[in-house]
Amino acid sequence: MMDKDRIEKAVREILIGIGENPDREGLLETPRRVAEMYEEIFEGLHKNPLDDVKKFHEDHDNGMIIVKDIPLYSMCEHHLLPFTGVAHIVYIPNGGEVLGLSKLARIVDTVSKKPQLQERLGNEIADVILEAVDSKGVAVVIEAEHLCMTMRGIRKPGSRTITTALRGVMKTDSQTRMEALSLINGRVL
Repeated sequence: MMDKDRIEKAVREILIGIGENPDREGLLETPRRVAEMYEEIFEGLHKNPLDDVKKFHEDHDNGMIIVKDIPLYSMCEHHLLPFTGVAHIVYIPNGGEVLGLSKLARIVDTVSKKPQLQERLGNEIADVILEAVDSKGVAVVIEAEHLCMTMRGIRKPGSRTITTALRGVMKTDSQTRMEALSLINGRVL
């Protein structure tokens, strides 16, 4: 689990390293606050996303199931700065097994809460869904803004990165893929 004492000591050293006084009134509790925050925002390191999955059996032959605009918050592993955005998930059930809709959001939350790359995040979400239910296909589209690009370095606020992770028929069947992407974009074919 998290070693909050070690995090507090490291934050104190960072404050000293940047030329701050960690003993001044406004910073006295900062190391503890950061340690508590890290415990929360990195809880996905110690949690299996499949633990939150709940499956249901549906006798009908379902088409695509889409949950759009799932908010996500993660930390770029290169700079430990946040990236935020939304995930769109499309999957096609196989054999009548469907996931509880809220469980898709829980999967996004759990996989997001660790040092992450956006590309890996989408792939991990798609793989968890495939493992949870034997779906015919999965598509995960993530749109996010990275603070490592907006507040430092190139400094291009408002720029968004879009990534896709495709599995099964979403990858092999261009018509199915196009239908899924059209529905994500709000257009019905």
